[in-house]
Amino acid sequence: MSDSTKSNQQEESDKIRSKWTKLVYVAALAAAVGAAVWEFSRSGNPMSREAKGARIAAAIEATGKAKLAMKPELDAAGVAAGDPVFLRVFKESSEMELWMQPGGEGEYVLVKNYPVAKWSGELGPKLAEGDYQAPEGVYFTNRGSLNPFSKYHLSFNINYPNAYDKAHGRTGSFIMVHGSNVSIGCYAMTDPAIEEIYGLVEDALKNGQNEVSVHCFPFRMTPERLQKAAAMEGEQKWEEFWRDELVPVYEAFEDTRQPPVVRVEDKRYVVE
Repeated sequence: MSDSTKSNQQEESDKIRSKWTKLVYVAALAAAVGAAVWEFSRSGNPMSREAKGARIAAAIEATGKAKLAMKPELDAAGVAAGDPVFLRVFKESSEMELWMQPGGEGEYVLVKNYPVAKWSGELGPKLAEGDYQAPEGVYFTNRGSLNPFSKYHLSFNINYPNAYDKAHGRTGSFIMVHGSNVSIGCYAMTDPAIEEIYGLVEDALKNGQNEVSVHCFPFRMTPERLQKAAAMEGEQKWEEFWRDELVPVYEAFEDTRQPPVVRVEDKRYVVE
């Protein structure tokens, strides 16, 4: 092999190595920035390791006390901390229902109906970042979405925008169920309520539930209320969405007491 050929090969090798080095650097930088933004948004400001440890310990203590205080209610419903959880939100009446599945088998039972302290916007889905609108649709939370560092005591992300929202070009981020009583698009439950809800959601996830479904409705999806929506000028634009896509989701659970499997097909919610 000539010196010239060796030189060309070395030059090409150096170019490839340089390219990959840059790609790795950019990927690492993006990951670092993303982690920093997520941490900042979760806590409001950077936290030391000691501060994080203290917040986690405080969350464990708070949720532990809340679950202990709830034991008579759990016993009456025939459920225990660690059983699967399902949440439903109704905006018009400002309610959040906590359902659980006794021992992970059979039908879900209603354990508690919480007042939502505050949700923002009006009836109808969230459309864009900054519209201060609480979403409607089929969402979920999982272990990676739990946030014991929240400036609103405790919170969990319901993962808006979901596949349906993205298919419709909707934007937004960090839509939470959290403590306190203020909202700019989230569902605020008060600190005592979120301690109960967060604790039971966390235990269910730790006990093997992959994700907890969170269904957000404008109101209880009855024929009478839908008929009223069809006649109201401010609600007519969403009546078809509510009737054709959210009603089947609502009725599937009403009929079976099992959270339905819902997929997005052709930009529509479809119950399997």
